[in-house]
Amino acid sequence: MKNHSRPHRWSRGARSGGLRAPVTLLVPALLAVAFLLMPLVGILARTSWGDLGTHLSSPGVTEALKLSLLVSFWALGLSLVLGVPLAWLLARVDFPGKALVRSLVLLPMVLPPTVGGVALLLGFGRRGLLGPWLEDTFGITLPFHTSGAVVAATFVAMPFLVISLEGALGGLRPRYEETAASLGASPFRVFLTVTLPMVAPGLAAGAALTWARALGEFGATITFAGNLPGTTQTLPLQVYLLLQNSPEAATSVSLLLLAIAMAVLIALRGRWTGGGSRSVSDRRTEEGRAYAYEPEEPVPPHLAQSQLPSPTPPL
Repeated sequence: MKNHSRPHRWSRGARSGGLRAPVTLLVPALLAVAFLLMPLVGILARTSWGDLGTHLSSPGVTEALKLSLLVSFWALGLSLVLGVPLAWLLARVDFPGKALVRSLVLLPMVLPPTVGGVALLLGFGRRGLLGPWLEDTFGITLPFHTSGAVVAATFVAMPFLVISLEGALGGLRPRYEETAASLGASPFRVFLTVTLPMVAPGLAAGAALTWARALGEFGATITFAGNLPGTTQTLPLQVYLLLQNSPEAATSVSLLLLAIAMAVLIALRGRWTGGGSRSVSDRRTEEGRAYAYEPEEPVPPHLAQSQLPSPTPPL
């Protein structure tokens, strides 16, 4: 006879409302929330709401916003083209130096942005390692050009896509992919029709974070691509200039960037962090049920039973 006492104990724990937070942990946690919240409250309190429309519709801000959207979407596209295969490689293939490659992926997240800009300048600049070859062979000059801003944004933002998608791929059991391969599908077709649909939430979350990070890029852009109006002056760089001449307008533009970032995080609803909007009791209930059975993964439409070939009837 199976013993189901452990799930019942978890259920009772969930109904009781969970653990009480000790004061020694609650007070620092509340201080941390206040520390993170205070700068945001400062922006809201100092925003000149009556002049908000005037500030955001000024020619310089409008031009910087259009350029920021152009750069961020190009950076997202480049991150998808390069980052999706890289995430699949890290999640599914064992190869020498895998830990080093993963460290290189994470490096732009911890590297100071200005150092990243200097590194890009020494790698892709006119006097860098690859810059002269790009200019002589293809006529491409990245520094002080819009393409340079795209490269800088991709450099700092692509890791968000890679680590998010790698986590989704790592948690996906390959049995459906193996089934599709056994039915004659090529590896690339399996990836497009089976793997990607099953990791679509992780891919969408990583793409949203990548776009938001590219939209807010500042340090690597100003170091590698410069601050040229209409060419490389994105919205964060515009905020930097406005802060020196018109602090009220800088606050209004900062509020716009803050609203975009918050909208992205709210739309994700904890998909990237794993938190979500569920309560502690809900998560405890689900964890308790996990002892009783292992949930089945949803079957992709491409591998539904109705679409599989019928077994050969016995002779």
